[in-house]
Amino acid sequence: MIAGVDEVGRGPLAGPVVAAAVILDPKQPIEGLTDSKKLSPKKREQLAQEIKSKALAWSLGRAEAEEIDQINILQASMRAMERAVEGLSIEPAKVLVDGNKLPNFAYPAEAIVKGDLTEPCISAASILAKVVRDAEMQEWHKQFPEYGFDRNKGYPTAQHRNALVQLGLTPIHRKSYAPVQKVLFE
Repeated sequence: MIAGVDEVGRGPLAGPVVAAAVILDPKQPIEGLTDSKKLSPKKREQLAQEIKSKALAWSLGRAEAEEIDQINILQASMRAMERAVEGLSIEPAKVLVDGNKLPNFAYPAEAIVKGDLTEPCISAASILAKVVRDAEMQEWHKQFPEYGFDRNKGYPTAQHRNALVQLGLTPIHRKSYAPVQKVLFE
């Protein structure tokens, strides 16, 4: 029972950081698992549905912009991953994390740089987390279309930066991030 864990959304100026934890079923392999960034949105959606139906267990964890501002993005990412693992319906024997830092898990764990490319359970977590966060940013786009969240997912594109300067902040902006602070203090 090995759980793979990954998070998405560390770099954006807006929105949550979302983590997923997945325990795959070795009897039901899933073809095409890789780093979520290497897949088209359509393929990610298809794989996310397959992961949810075939995995032995999966769970999501998150940290909102306010928490990111309070404790910093690294700590918020760690907490989101901890929450994802705590939410699993099956206790993992080990946790594999994408990256070079480990959250505080109650289980044996290993950090694997580029693990989302080499460990299917981490790839699955990467895909689930990205699909969920991207869908949320699509919803925020409906409320704040000027920021282009449907395309930039909260990352600091020219359109997003211009909207920040012209329109100010939304409730999902991370006030501790330098480009957002620049707008706050101008």
